Amino acid sequence: MIDHGYQTRTWDELKAETLARAGRGAYPVFAIKPDDARAALAMIHDLDPDAWGGSWMAVGDRFMEQAQQAEASDASIAAQHYLYAWRLYTLGRWPVMSAPNKRASYDKAQVAFAAHGRLVTPIIEPLSIPFEGTTIKAWLQKPEGVARPPVTINIGGSDLWKDSVAIQARGFLEHGIAAIAVDKPGTADAPVPARPGSERMISAIIDFLQTRSDLDGTRVVVRGQSWGSYWSARAAYAEVSRLKGAVFQSGPVHRYFQREWQQEAFKTKEFLFDYVPSRLHMLGVSTVEEAFAVMPSLSLVDSGLIDQPTPPMLLITGAKDTQVPFSDFILMMEHGSPKHAWVNPQGQTMGRSLTMKDDDIFRDVVVPWVKARFEL
Repeated sequence: MIDHGYQTRTWDELKAETLARAGRGAYPVFAIKPDDARAALAMIHDLDPDAWGGSWMAVGDRFMEQAQQAEASDASIAAQHYLYAWRLYTLGRWPVMSAPNKRASYDKAQVAFAAHGRLVTPIIEPLSIPFEGTTIKAWLQKPEGVARPPVTINIGGSDLWKDSVAIQARGFLEHGIAAIAVDKPGTADAPVPARPGSERMISAIIDFLQTRSDLDGTRVVVRGQSWGSYWSARAAYAEVSRLKGAVFQSGPVHRYFQREWQQEAFKTKEFLFDYVPSRLHMLGVSTVEEAFAVMPSLSLVDSGLIDQPTPPMLLITGAKDTQVPFSDFILMMEHGSPKHAWVNPQGQTMGRSLTMKDDDIFRDVVVPWVKARFEL
């Protein structure tokens, strides 16, 4: 972990917090067994990012081997082991690949997820969508028995990337809705940086969908999580005539991008660790001062976008969010086209709380709203 003057936990505090989150299945230690978390953490003795990546990768390797051994005899068991290995590798690279072992852990996570995807039904299909001389890497999932399903474009956040949103977006399939999962600009495999105009990446995905005979490219909803929501909003402004709706869940709008907010946000304990390196990576800068200088250019207010028309939008947040100011949520409600809103009074970022988990919000709030946009 890199300090940058904003490190929020000592190693002992981070170890205890990671174990606590593993015990309750909390972000970002989703579905990792406490015993496996203890095994990984026992190999680490300080805040060295390479040690973090190497330890979680070592535990992940055990399950990768079990998956490979099981594949010939029981594809279902192999798929479960591949997915669990992916979870461990993903925590190993979390939140960004800031050391060689973290990069290696990310690469192994991609292999494990692809192996899991080809063994489940419906499959999780890797996509390479042409884009400005390169490609957009994405995952596609289609519901069985639906000839031309409507599609959600699910955009990852600053630290939970396309694999993570693909897992949750799988919940759309049972409702006859297809799901594409993609990294947001500035993260993982995204081909563009986090800068104004990078929503053209989402426009390219809509273009691609309209070439597919097996998908209904005229019925598309874009859905973002956290920072990914910022790009769902920009896509909504850019593609008002080609989108049926947009989901905006704890995304930044205006105040978030100002120095006075960032100076406090960089100290958040809601993020497990390395909040600052995560933000620097996303923005493609190397110092906090550079980040402070770039951020205001992304304001939806200063850009004049906030008053522009959009397709129907669902806004989701927690009133006690320490990562994005609640006033940004209010700004979105007060400007532009009419919107729907859902707020957890006790919720933190994404609306999550001890009694309201990410999957609960997805199932009970997001899915019904998206189905209504598709008239399902």
